[in-house]
Amino acid sequence: MPEASWFVALGVAVAITVTLRAVPFALRARMRDSELLADVGRWMPLGALAILAVYCLATIDVSAPDRGVPQLVGVAVTVGLHLWRHNAVLSLVGGTLACVILSTWILP
Repeated sequence: MPEASWFVALGVAVAITVTLRAVPFALRARMRDSELLADVGRWMPLGALAILAVYCLATIDVSAPDRGVPQLVGVAVTVGLHLWRHNAVLSLVGGTLACVILSTWILP
């Protein structure tokens, strides 16, 4: 049978999880007119994309001659599609497909 400390740890984890998930709903009325929350909602997608792009491009091995081509082509396709259509989903899917196709089938 598990020790009592396991039950205490599990209880603390459950309490923290439930609290963190309930707090936004409890504060919804107070946050509805928040300018800070509106700014975060407006800038968060761009920030998430920038962090993802930096993370992906930072792992490119530039010492090999053919490395980095799929990732750079994916970035170029993403930027090009976004400038052309101004659709974030289309841009992300197109850039991801270009990178995956190049890295899987063309430049393995």
